[in-house]
Amino acid sequence: MTREYAEAMEKKCIKNDTISDELFEKLGVNRGLRDNSGKGVLTGLTNISTIISFETKNGKQVPCDGRLYYRGIRIEDLVDEYQGHGFGFEKTAYLLLFGEEPSEAEAKDFVKALAAERKLPRNFTRDVIMKAPGTDIMNNMTRSILTLASYDSKVRDADLATNIQQCMKLISLFPLLGIYSYHASNYYENMESMYIHRPDPKKSTAENILMMLRPDKKYTKTEANVLDVCLMLHAEHGGGNNSTFTTRVVTSSGSDVYAAIAAAMSSLKGPRHGGANIKVMEMMDDIKANVVDVKDKKKLKSYLGKILDGKTFDKKGLIYGMGHAVYSITDPREVVFKDFVTQLAVEKGMEDELALYNSVEELAPQVIAEKRKIYKGVSPNVDFYSGFVYSMLGIPRELYTPFFAIARIAGWSAHRIEEIIGNGKIMRPAYKSVMELKDKRRPGNKTK
Repeated sequence: MTREYAEAMEKKCIKNDTISDELFEKLGVNRGLRDNSGKGVLTGLTNISTIISFETKNGKQVPCDGRLYYRGIRIEDLVDEYQGHGFGFEKTAYLLLFGEEPSEAEAKDFVKALAAERKLPRNFTRDVIMKAPGTDIMNNMTRSILTLASYDSKVRDADLATNIQQCMKLISLFPLLGIYSYHASNYYENMESMYIHRPDPKKSTAENILMMLRPDKKYTKTEANVLDVCLMLHAEHGGGNNSTFTTRVVTSSGSDVYAAIAAAMSSLKGPRHGGANIKVMEMMDDIKANVVDVKDKKKLKSYLGKILDGKTFDKKGLIYGMGHAVYSITDPREVVFKDFVTQLAVEKGMEDELALYNSVEELAPQVIAEKRKIYKGVSPNVDFYSGFVYSMLGIPRELYTPFFAIARIAGWSAHRIEEIIGNGKIMRPAYKSVMELKDKRRPGNKTK
């Protein structure tokens, strides 16, 4: 098939598949399962996490500072309790999976269980990860996830204990799948050196990530702590986000864990979902290249206006890292994360770069409020700073979205388990047909 043929067919698709916003509004259908304020349509119930962005005052819904709860506990409290002692992400994963905080003994047992699973099948790295390395690490990881099913003799077992084992295995292996895929790609595609470090069972997920990623295996305590917090903040975010919803939809069909998580990966890699932090970094590079003095807030604000007007950068008319589908005033993850970002920036001597981020954080909401009709407040989301953190940690941009997945596998697993236990019905949403019906049978003709 030629490109010309596809382009000709493209016109037919646009002609016959375009449905106007007005028709969605007229028929009372929420495009993207969201109303004008960005609130999602209720599609299920969950005990795993919740997001609060509005409060009821005098009978009216009023925007408030965002709050995020894992199993009923505010994320700020979890970070305060777990960070600085190592294994914060692991304790968070335990909480998400099993619904209660682990005791010290339970946490140690859980960490040991994860460490025992943190090894790939014999020759898997050579035969699968290195066999066809590509530049898209998310695709490489997804292929590896599906291939792991071939090594699992219990892949078709539907009992809960087996699914828990499989979920824990994937939580353990995700760092290896991502980092080894990057090293293979970097070697074959970029002609760089390749090194494969084995994980240390005594180290946390965050420590192992930094150790496996770097040639000398070295990292500072601040680096490991900040990455651990980052993993905690990205581990879960309500049942309504696209990749988690995908996990539940595929799980509801009775499909295996590898297929469900591979589907979630395919969702997360979309730039509207998991790729936002890369766009933030690209936008910041563009700002530094085009604003002579980024400390001049007047010039910086003017350039942000051009970005929003679609006149520069990628011409999409978006200031990346600003706003969220759910939060109105603040994203609690960003509020928590900012202190750790500052700690790392000071250690790395990156205060000037941090000052630019702070200025964009201050000015972007002003520009958006002046130029857009908005239904709720606009503030930075966690992705606004996560890319900056990854860059300070020396993490290549190809791994930004995979690192999101390395954290979010904990939440996906929790939702899969909850879906297995509590639903029992395949998800089958309704679509209303608005096509013109054309009955070509002549009167009197009988259907054969």
